[in-house]
Amino acid sequence: MVNNHNELIVSLDIGTSKVRIMIGEIDGGTMNIIGVGQAHSEGIKKGAIVDIDQTVHAIREAVDHAERMVDVSVNEVFVGVTGNHIELFDTQGVVAVSSDDREIKEEDIERVIQAAKVVAIPPDREIIEVVPKEFIVDGLAGIKDPRGMIGVRLEMEGMIVTGSKTVIHNIVRCVERANLRIGGIFLQPLAASRGALTKDDKNMGVALVDIGAGSTTVAIFEQGHMVATSVIGIGGDHITNDIALGLRTHTEAAEKVKVKHGCALVDEASEEEKFKVSRIGSEVEKQFTQVDLATIIEPRAAEIFQLIEEELHRLGFDEIAGGYVLTGGTVSMPGMVELAKEELSAPVRIAIPDYIGVRDPAYMTGVGLIQYAAARTANRSERAAATVKAGYKSTASNRQKESGTLLERVKNWFSEFI
Repeated sequence: MVNNHNELIVSLDIGTSKVRIMIGEIDGGTMNIIGVGQAHSEGIKKGAIVDIDQTVHAIREAVDHAERMVDVSVNEVFVGVTGNHIELFDTQGVVAVSSDDREIKEEDIERVIQAAKVVAIPPDREIIEVVPKEFIVDGLAGIKDPRGMIGVRLEMEGMIVTGSKTVIHNIVRCVERANLRIGGIFLQPLAASRGALTKDDKNMGVALVDIGAGSTTVAIFEQGHMVATSVIGIGGDHITNDIALGLRTHTEAAEKVKVKHGCALVDEASEEEKFKVSRIGSEVEKQFTQVDLATIIEPRAAEIFQLIEEELHRLGFDEIAGGYVLTGGTVSMPGMVELAKEELSAPVRIAIPDYIGVRDPAYMTGVGLIQYAAARTANRSERAAATVKAGYKSTASNRQKESGTLLERVKNWFSEFI
């Protein structure tokens, strides 16, 4: 059983191949991952929801696994969103400090963030979050946290993250039909960067690359902030499809072979490592070596890294001083880092969560969402959504009642959780 005094924050990572639920326990400023649940996702293609019912089923299955692992009830989740529908643009807000003693308080920060949100956006787009870059107190710039300072005028320079209403509403519909409430929606690369990147990485300039099953997300960080993000419609599933074609076998068998025997570099593959697969149209299994497999994998993996480099150039970044940080399930394959260094001609490392049970790059986004949500809600006790109490099981009707109608939730999220 979990200590009731500790806050539990739950993340939901809806991916092309897997839907993952992760439960993080916040205890005195430290975080532990105490529960993980995952399910195969059939309703997602290239990171976008294409089947509501199958996605809802996958979310419920993942939640059930996580709940059974730690004997708690998951009622609310923090969700990550990404895709080429995401747009970033700079914003600023200005307010007068409200208290008589001119001390800047939490409410002043909230007001300046709200002021920064007063911008014209197209009707088909929604503000996901406002990310402060710096605060300015009476002309003094470069302030990260102005609380407790004395001043008359408070300004904020920041970035607005917007997304497609259709995409966001479909995510919400899936989560609410799974009888869960949404504690907040955050931009996935921003959340993943909490655990994947150091302060030096962000200041020097780095590309955070999440290679998932159906798509690859690229996010550029410079001078401590994310400055650009983009999604390429290629990922680990393309490698699986190539294996299926090359070995003339079923996709499911190709995925198992890739996970167990895959190697991204022919030079590092072993002739001694052998395996058998059943071929389409034949009951006889045929034997292959890891070298045979690497011969299929290397060209496609190399193409992924070439497309990543091309995308950076398209975004206007010809050289990244800090190199590349890779995450996502696909990069755990042997040889991926070495191939990336060859293709990108830059420093490359893999970001792996440093928590027992989730030391795999595939879990980086889920861990990052928990860390990001904890940081964003640390000083907002009234907004500490996604707190789960051990032994408490809410009925589906209660959850639906608490969540309200979809339209009401959409109207209120982005003011509640920023």
